[in-house]
Order: sequence, then structure tokens, then C-alpha cells
Amino acid sequence: MASTNQTIVVLGGGYTGVMCAIRLARRTRRTGARVVLVNPTDRFTERLRLHQLATGQEPADHRIPALLRGTEVEFVRGRAVHIAPDEREVRIADGEGERTLGYHYLVYAIGGVTDTSVPGVDGHAYTLDTAETASRFAERLAELDRRGGGTVAVAGSGLTGVESAAEIAESHPKLQVVLLGRDEPGSMMGPKARGYLRQALDRLGVQVRTGVKVTKALPEAVELDGGELLPVDALLWTAGVVGAPLARESGLEVDDRGRVVVDATLASVSHPSVYAVGDAAAVRQSWGELHGTCQSGIPTAVHAADAIARRLRGRKPGVFRFGYVHQPTSLGRRDAVIQFTRPDDSPGRWYLTGRLAVAYKEAVTSSPAKIYRLSRRLTIPARTMSRTGGRANRPVGHRGR
Repeated sequence: MASTNQTIVVLGGGYTGVMCAIRLARRTRRTGARVVLVNPTDRFTERLRLHQLATGQEPADHRIPALLRGTEVEFVRGRAVHIAPDEREVRIADGEGERTLGYHYLVYAIGGVTDTSVPGVDGHAYTLDTAETASRFAERLAELDRRGGGTVAVAGSGLTGVESAAEIAESHPKLQVVLLGRDEPGSMMGPKARGYLRQALDRLGVQVRTGVKVTKALPEAVELDGGELLPVDALLWTAGVVGAPLARESGLEVDDRGRVVVDATLASVSHPSVYAVGDAAAVRQSWGELHGTCQSGIPTAVHAADAIARRLRGRKPGVFRFGYVHQPTSLGRRDAVIQFTRPDDSPGRWYLTGRLAVAYKEAVTSSPAKIYRLSRRLTIPARTMSRTGGRANRPVGHRGR
């Protein structure tokens, strides 16, 4: 095959970015394409485990260059500060200044960030956006423990909020944990799985307040709609995710949440040389819109890599199709609940709880290093890769207890 000598730049070294870069290197190795992965740090952050890091636990320390070893992917440590999609250039800042990388194709895998638009949240709340922010929260919890206790509020009753509240309560029994949200925890689950989740939170001593909205974060309190002030010693904010501002600032077409609007092949509708994956992309399917999870993110990364490889060969990219299969939720280190779903993420009949659920959760969210190593050696069919979150899977358990 003739050499193309084209450069493909992947922005973001998380689950989707690393997978996409490894897949690209393998699928384009005969074309002469250069694959470059850009990330601000060489540490691979397992976002699915940041709630553990936030409570003082130490997840495995993976380094991106080690994950890329043997792939010929070039790793650039730096932060993307501007994309010029018309010129096909991206400006990178590192400790020595700024430089510009040209590209033929760009994969935007920067992911999402916590929506901190509520007044006071930026200054008075902690987030789980990075390992650094999670570690700062862990230091605050340790400080409260040394003082003999305190009240910790978790804003947001989605699965991230639930996992975080349970982890804090289990790891720091001296602290009073309050989970605040408009919806019932586990609202997307079936009634039996949702009931189990609520019982687990009660057992851990988590105080759950639903039907409330935080309207302001203060130094030592949160203000709820209706004017109530709830005194807190620490606030963890998990209430919503938006796209990183870089895409909008660079002129890519984005939706109202700042995610890159893509076509059926995951190419940007405004700049087709840019592909967006994972939390960074607004992806529509026949049944609705994807919401950001690792379950759907890695299949988007695989598809984007395959689409670019096909374009380099002068072939038409395929259409991305995906369906969910489960909602795995940890409830501390010794308990969990797994709601199996239909492809549109609505709850099915089956669910798992307790030790079986813990084992299942660890299996499907275990370190991605193994799948990355396998992907370096084999071109796993995209359909097989999608089965971690696609309709091909079938639950292997029981309907609950």
C-alpha cells in the first residue's frame, strides 16, 4: 500500500484517547501515517476509580508511555490550548512554552468536565475531574477525620454521586455524608435494583435528600432552593458534566453542553477532519443520545480509529451503532448493584447485588491495561469491542435477592 505520510493527532490520554491511538497505530501501520497522542500528564487517570482516590485509596499507577510501548504512537506531554480546524493545526503548551502541531486528522478525546456553573461551586466545592482534584478532596476528608468528624455533602444523585457517597461513608465512618439531588438515587434502575441501592446507602449511614437543588455554594454551607442553608464542612460536586471549553473556543460546532456535534461516523459536522469520541461528542443513535460512560466511550474510540483508517485508504467510513447493556454501581468496596439494561439504557428485568455484583463490577471496570496490551497485538473486530456495552451481551446472573 502506498505511503500517505499523514499525521493523526489524538488529544486526550484517557480511556478513549489511549484506545483510539493504539487502534490507529495498528490500523494505519502500512500507510506510513504518524500517530501522536497529546496529554497534559504522563499518568493514565482511571476516571472510574477517582471516587476511590478521593477517599484516600491508591489505585494502580499506570503511565501512558508504558501503555503505548511497542505501538509506535508518539507521546507528547502538553496541554492543547487552541485548535485551528481550518488550518488543521493545534497549539500545545508545556513547561517550555508553546508549539504548533499540524495534522491531517484530529481525534478530540479530551472528555467532559464537571458543570460548575452554580454560583460558588468553583471556589467552594471539590470535583472528580482529575487525579489532582480527587487527591485534594482526600486530603480534606483526612483533615476532618483528624478533627473528629464533620458533614460532607455530595451534590448530584446520579451514579457518580451515589458511588462517591457510599465510598466516603465506608472509608470515613466518623463523617456524616449527605447525598443531595433532584432525583431518587438509582432513578434510572428498575424498582428492585433501586430499592437495594437505597438500602445500601441507609446501611452505610448516608443521609439522602431528594427533590432538592443546590443554588449556591458557600464557604461552610450550601444554599438549597427555597432558601434553606445546610451547614457542611466539605462539598463534593458531581451534578452534571459538560464538554471542555476548548472545542467551542476553537470554532467547532458544539451542542448546548459544549460537546462536539458529530455525524453518523463520529466526524465533526462543521470540520470533517476532526473526530470526537467519548464524553466530548454529542452522539445520536436511533433510540436517542449517548450519555458519557466508559461503556460507550471506548466503542466510539474504536470506531473513530477505524473510520480514519478507512478514509486514508480512500474508503467510506461506516456508521456508528451502539446499545447499552448494564449500569454497574459500586456501593463501597464490599457491595454493588448491577442493573442490566436494554440498548437504550432503560432497565431490563435482570440485576445483580452483593458479592456477585462486586465481582462483576471489578471484571468490567478492571484496569484497561490488559485490553490495551491485547489491542497492540491484535486488531479486535469493532463489533466484539463494543460488546462490553452493546446488545450482544447477556447477563450472567439472577434477578436479584
